[in-house]
Amino acid sequence: MKVEEIMTTKIEYIDAEATLYDAVEKMIDKRLRSLLVKPKSDKDVHGVITGRDIVFKAIGKNLDLARVKVEEIAEKPLICVNKQMDLTHVISMMQNFNIARVFVCDGTEMVGIVSIMDVMNGALIDRAKGGRGV
Repeated sequence: MKVEEIMTTKIEYIDAEATLYDAVEKMIDKRLRSLLVKPKSDKDVHGVITGRDIVFKAIGKNLDLARVKVEEIAEKPLICVNKQMDLTHVISMMQNFNIARVFVCDGTEMVGIVSIMDVMNGALIDRAKGGRGV
């Protein structure tokens, strides 16, 4: 199974200068587990902020969500893969880097995301089609 078969193409972004409160609001409102952080300049790279980051790096440390900027806790750089990559390789990368998502890039453009939930969903779909589950 290839990445493009299971990737989610709707990516939600947030500005690096936004507050964690803004991120929490957007994630709760849209029921998201992560947001792609826009680069601040041409010399910057994309980042990612997750619910886990917010809980452990900010809420758990009693930080003021209205004062801390997304860029202060966002993870960089991202792990990007090609949409033609085999899913078993992506799973191996996720395990080796201990990450729950990889981003799908076409050159410098972000075209999708593959999360652990997408992998599990892909396994169910493959199994329903008579495959062995990925």
